[in-house]
Amino acid sequence: MGEESGERQWPGASHPAAKTAAEAVPGSEQNRQPSVHEGGEMNPDHAKYQRLIDYCQTIPATPTAVVYPCDQSSLEGATEAARLDLIAATLVGPRDQIQAVADRHGIDVSGMDIVDAPDAKAAAEAAVALVREGKAEALMKGSLHTDDLLGAVVRRDTGLRTSRRISHCFVMDVPGHEDALIITDAAVNIAPTLEEKADILQNAIDFAHALRVPEVRVAILSAMEVVNPKVPSTVEAAALCKMVDRRQITGALVDGPLALDNAIDMEAARTKKIESPVAGRANVLLVPDLEAGNMLAKSLSFLAGADAAGIVLGARVPIILTSRADSVLTRLASCAVAVLVAAARREGDRILR
Repeated sequence: MGEESGERQWPGASHPAAKTAAEAVPGSEQNRQPSVHEGGEMNPDHAKYQRLIDYCQTIPATPTAVVYPCDQSSLEGATEAARLDLIAATLVGPRDQIQAVADRHGIDVSGMDIVDAPDAKAAAEAAVALVREGKAEALMKGSLHTDDLLGAVVRRDTGLRTSRRISHCFVMDVPGHEDALIITDAAVNIAPTLEEKADILQNAIDFAHALRVPEVRVAILSAMEVVNPKVPSTVEAAALCKMVDRRQITGALVDGPLALDNAIDMEAARTKKIESPVAGRANVLLVPDLEAGNMLAKSLSFLAGADAAGIVLGARVPIILTSRADSVLTRLASCAVAVLVAAARREGDRILR
């Protein structure tokens, strides 16, 4: 699905709704903010993320509560995303500490709203309250622990729970691989049950549609591609596929169990004589558990040079989950995927009304 120049496209680029930034808004090429790589330092191996960011700059900035941005990387990520009009940031945390970090590192927070909160847990609660009050449509993790943020999100009376299980997706931009890969769940659910995997799978499918992926193809991964009663993940993969057949899970082509090689490589699938619309062509990978997912994502990052944008799904709003090790481009890509999820939710709400 490469362009005429041979450059690979973002996975949703061929979808009718997924125009380029210049096509989406008349005059947008002249009016948009400069992209993060316009200093001539664009790495062509990561062009998928840049096209995603460029496209999301044509969408109105998403009101976002940035939770406890009390170190350089998290504050810089939030302010850069705001500068590029991806998010309209409200900083939530100790005002004096945020300002001190900004002053120390030359980060301009003038003009940004700051909601004062004394510590990380109070900041998480205040940010969740902003969502419940309709003042934010996304959350962005700062320098607090993920557990502190998600603890406020999943609280029964005051949180942002839905009927779905909370889960995490990485959007991996892998050099040399034509499409971006969505990997789930590598950060939240440690050893999900079959019921929880059904929610994780549906979250990922809905997410892929929000990213405007024209055909969502999910591989349910295991160590092998045959059902083996001694390997529980293969049995659960088969059960999930039957749930798809019965339309308990909808919106994608789903197959499994599949091993990683025959999930993403056509030659490997042909060698194993696997006949499937997913095998060799998967763009979503559902892993057996957090350990497998974490090792897969980090192997792609550290051995294949992939970038990994992260987002938490299943709550009332998308949650941008970044790491201190993330590059600026990866942080912006995480914001961009949240922008698309928030836009899809707004569109869904409009249709329901």
